[in-house]
Parts: sequence; structure tokens; C-alpha cells
Amino acid sequence: MLLQYIVWNVSPEIFPGTVIPVRWYGVLFAAAFFFGYLVMLRIFKHEKLPVSLLDKLSMYMLIATVIGARLGHIIFYELDYYLTYPVEILKVWNGGLASHGAAIGILVGLWLFTRKTKKTYFWVIDRIVIVVALGGVFIRLGNLMNSEIFGDITNVPWAFIFTHYDDEPRHPTQLYEALSYLAIFGLLYWIYWRNDGKPRPGFIFGLFLILLFSARFLIEFVKVPQVAFETTMTLNMGQWLSLPFIAVGLVIVLMKKRE
Repeated sequence: MLLQYIVWNVSPEIFPGTVIPVRWYGVLFAAAFFFGYLVMLRIFKHEKLPVSLLDKLSMYMLIATVIGARLGHIIFYELDYYLTYPVEILKVWNGGLASHGAAIGILVGLWLFTRKTKKTYFWVIDRIVIVVALGGVFIRLGNLMNSEIFGDITNVPWAFIFTHYDDEPRHPTQLYEALSYLAIFGLLYWIYWRNDGKPRPGFIFGLFLILLFSARFLIEFVKVPQVAFETTMTLNMGQWLSLPFIAVGLVIVLMKKRE
């Protein structure tokens, strides 16, 4: 009976048992920034902008993403635990990064970046969200390698059995999100080039918010709650946090349509 499902027993470590373990999640997290940098480099070259400006932007993005994602997980999901064990806050390699926190961190980080440059906020964020969508693909693949953030029990033929958790076939929600984000990246990247690198300011950003957080909202319906308090909620924390982003995206897109 188990043969009709995918048995997933992959170790989260690339070389298990070594003194300094290298985890798939960390490698994929780094890959998200590496390939995102390459995409942005092509955009900067097309717009004849200096690489030094991209390097500065990349540093802001890296710091804002890590801090925002970590604080988001701590505040939204496990505040009591981290207040009890504050040293655990620094152990980012053990997981515990929230995409909604990363989104807030990026928004703040880019605002700080624009204060140091002559670029407008919409100019920066319209281009950054393209690679953020691509980065989301790698992050969710990292979650898959960690056998975490999976879905409810199901009998669909593509179900995964995450043996590190139990022997039940479950929705591979990490792959659902990864494929959704890959499609969003492709669409936003196409819109950028279709407009010869001059999209209507704010439109790509607004569309990104609508598509990415709508995908997150819908997939959450088949996802196992990340923390205990979510089990009694009609909409879980991830869904409630997605709604404001979707609303902001709708407002921006409608405003740009009117313009």
C-alpha cells in the first residue's frame, strides 16, 4: 500500500555525522541569494547601473531577510519559548524563519536602502520582489529537505510519507509553495522584460503581494499547524498574516490601473 506514495527519509544534513554538519536548508538558503543576485545583475546591466549599487542592495537584503524572518517566527509563533530560552534565538541553522517576518524585514530594509540612494522605493521593490519570489522556491525546498512545514494526511498519489515525523501520507505543501513561487517569479520576470525594464512603478510589487500571499493563504488550508495554538483557529496565523499583504497589493494594483 505504501508503494503508491513517495517515501521521504532524506537527512537534513548533507554529510551526516560530521563534526560541523552542513544542512541542505543552509545551502539552499545561500543558493536563493546567489541566483537572486545573478537575476538582479542582469537587470542592473540592462539599466546600465553600477554593480557597486547592487552589492550594497544585496547586503541590505541579506541582513533584512534574516533578521525579519527570525524575528517574525519568534514573535508570531513561539514568543514564550524564546523568552524562556533566549540563546536559541541565535541558532538560525536549526530553522525557525517566517516568510511574513521576512517580508516585513525586506520592506523596512529597502526603505533604509532608498534613504541612502537616489532610487525611489517603488523602483527598488518592483525589482526585488522578482528575486524574492525565486528565493521562496529555494527556501521551501529547504523545508522539504528538513521534512518540515508539510501538509495534512491525504490519499493523493503524489503524497509524501515523511518518515522523520510519522508513517502517514501527507500533502507535500513545501512543493506546492515552491511551484507556486516559481510560476510567480516567471510571470513577474516576464512582465519586467515585456516592458523593456520600465514597468509601471509599483505594479509588479502589488501583483507580487496578491499572488504570493494568495497562494500562501490557500495552501495553508491543507498544511499542518506549525504551533499548537493554531489547531483551534479557523484561519491559522499564516493566513491571518497573509490578508493584510493581499489587501495592500490590491490597493496598489487598482491605483496603478487608474493611473
